[in-house]
Amino acid sequence: MEKEIHKENRFIPHLADYKKTCHGFRWEAVGKELALDSGKLNIAIKAIDQHTGSWRKNKVALYWEGARGRGSNQPEADMRSGRNFTFAELSTESNRIGNMLLNLGVRRGDRVFVFLPRIPELYTSIIAIAKIGAVAGPMFSAFGPEAIRDRLLDSGARVLITHASLRERIHQVWDELPELKHVVVVGDRDRLWKGEVSFEREVEKSSRELEVEDMDLEDPLYILYTSGTTGKPKGVVHVCHDMVSHYITTKLVLDLREEDVYWCTADPGWVTGTVYGIWGPWLNGCSQVTFEGRFDAEHWYSIIEHYGVTVWYTAPTALRMLMKAGPEVVKKYNLKGLRYILSVGEPLNPEVIRWGLEVFGLCIHDTWWQTETGAIMIANYPSMPVRPGSMGKPFPGTEAAIIDNKGNKLPPGTRGILALKPGWPSMMRALWGDEKRYKEYFTIPGWYTTGDTAYMDNEGYFWFIGRADDVIMTAGHRVGPFEVESALVEHRAVAESGVIGKPDPERGEIIKAFIVLRHGFKPSKELEEDIKEFIKHRLSAHAYPREIQFMDGIPKTRSGKIMRRLLKARELGLPEGDLSTLED
Repeated sequence: MEKEIHKENRFIPHLADYKKTCHGFRWEAVGKELALDSGKLNIAIKAIDQHTGSWRKNKVALYWEGARGRGSNQPEADMRSGRNFTFAELSTESNRIGNMLLNLGVRRGDRVFVFLPRIPELYTSIIAIAKIGAVAGPMFSAFGPEAIRDRLLDSGARVLITHASLRERIHQVWDELPELKHVVVVGDRDRLWKGEVSFEREVEKSSRELEVEDMDLEDPLYILYTSGTTGKPKGVVHVCHDMVSHYITTKLVLDLREEDVYWCTADPGWVTGTVYGIWGPWLNGCSQVTFEGRFDAEHWYSIIEHYGVTVWYTAPTALRMLMKAGPEVVKKYNLKGLRYILSVGEPLNPEVIRWGLEVFGLCIHDTWWQTETGAIMIANYPSMPVRPGSMGKPFPGTEAAIIDNKGNKLPPGTRGILALKPGWPSMMRALWGDEKRYKEYFTIPGWYTTGDTAYMDNEGYFWFIGRADDVIMTAGHRVGPFEVESALVEHRAVAESGVIGKPDPERGEIIKAFIVLRHGFKPSKELEEDIKEFIKHRLSAHAYPREIQFMDGIPKTRSGKIMRRLLKARELGLPEGDLSTLED
C-alpha cells in the first residue's frame, strides 16, 4: 500500500468529521432538509423552480460551451460558441418543452427518450420530462442504430427527442419500434423527414406556464441501460426518491457550495452525467459547466480557466490522457481557482494521483458507485487522508462489506464480494420488464451484490480488485461482451466471435475480439479495419474492438457457451484453470 496523502484543505469541507457524520446520519433528516413533506413533490421543482423564487432566480445555472467553431468561418482559436442559462431561463424553457410533450399526448409514466449531443435542449428536455411525470431515458449520442433500437424497444418509449445530425440512425430502426409515436427533431425546423416533429416550432407555440405533476417518492424518474455479460442491455429504473441521495452526496462528497463553478465531464447518457451533471448540483443551487465537444487537453484546460471552474468531476481515462499530454500544456493556463478534483468510472491509478499533486497541487479523490446504486456509495472525502489506489470509505447512511457467497462478512484483508445493505434512497427499484434479472442482485439474503470483488483494510478503506463477471470497463464505460459478440456476427465475414477486456494503461481495459471467419474470407488488415468500423457504427465508438485476432475456432463449453475466461487466460499468460467443460 502506498503512503497516505495528508493534504491540507483550502476550505472547511461540508463533511468535516467522517466518524461524527456517520454516527449522526439519518436519511429522514436529509428529506426534511429538502422539504419533501411540503408543497408539490417533483425533483424539477426542488432542483430548478424553487430557485426562481429566491435571489438565485438570475444566477447562472448552466454555462454551456458548444463545439468550437460550429456554424462560423472564424478561426478556431478565436471562437468560443456558448450561452449561459439562469435558473429562471431553465424553468421557463423546460415549461415550454413540457407543454410540447403534453400536446403530443405524453402522460405520467410514459417513457420519453432523449438522444442528443450535449446541447442545451438535452438538459431542458430532461427537466421537462420530470415536470410532467414522464420517465426520462437519456442516451449517449454516439450510439448506433442497434443500441438505439434495443433501448427504445425494451422500454416501450412513446417519444424520442433527437437532433437532425442523428436522425438517420433513428430512421434505420423506426419500423421496428411499434410503440414509438413521435420523433421530435432539434436543429432542422423546415426540412423534416417523414413522421418527424419540429422541436423548435412546437416549443415556440407552447405556453411558458406549466402545471407541474405532483409525484410520489416511488414513481419512476428515469431509466438508464447498462451492459451485462449476457442478453441485451438492462434498463435500470430509478425513482423520485433518488433526489435525496443526489442532493446529499453532491453536498458531502463533491463538497459543492454556493460560490462554486462545477464541471462534470460525463455525458448524461451515462449515470454520472445524469446524477452529477444535472440533478445533484442544481438540487444544491450550484452553477455548472457543460461542453459539447470532444476531449482535447488544451480545450479542457481552457474551459477550467475561462469559467473559473472550482470543482471538477471527471474520469481516470481523461486524467491519464491529460497526463500523457505533458506538464507544459498545463502551464499555459491559470488553474488556480480549481480547489477540488474527483474521479469516477474505474479505479484511479496511484500514479495519476501523484501527477495531480505535482501539476495542480491538489489530491484527486476517487469515488465508487454504479448505475444500479444511483449515487456515490464509497468515496475518498476531503476531510480524510487519501490512500492512493483505494476506493475510500462508505458514504454515511450506507453499509458496505466484503462477504462470501453465503452472506458472511469477511475479515479485513480478505478478498470477496463487495456488497451493500439495501435501503438507501437511490437504490434501483427494478430492471425494466425483467424481474428475474433484478432478483439476481439480491440472491444472497440481506445484501445487494455489486458484481465487483474487493477487500477492506484494517482502517475501513475499500480496495477494488475486479469484476466478478466478464463486463468490460473501458474508459469508464461498461460494455457487455455479449453485445459486441452479437454485433460482430452480423458482419458479413464473421462466423463466430468471443470478446474479452484486455488491460490497458490509458483506458483501463480495451476490447479484444477473437474472430472465426466465414468460408470465403481471409484475414487481412483491411478486413480488420472494416470490422472495427462496422461495430463503431452498429453499437458505438467506445464499444468497438481495438484489437482483433483471427482464429480457427472459439473455445466453448460442451453446452456451447463461449469460454471467455480461457480466452483471457491465454491472452494474458495466466493459468487456464479447470478445462473439464471444454468441448472436444
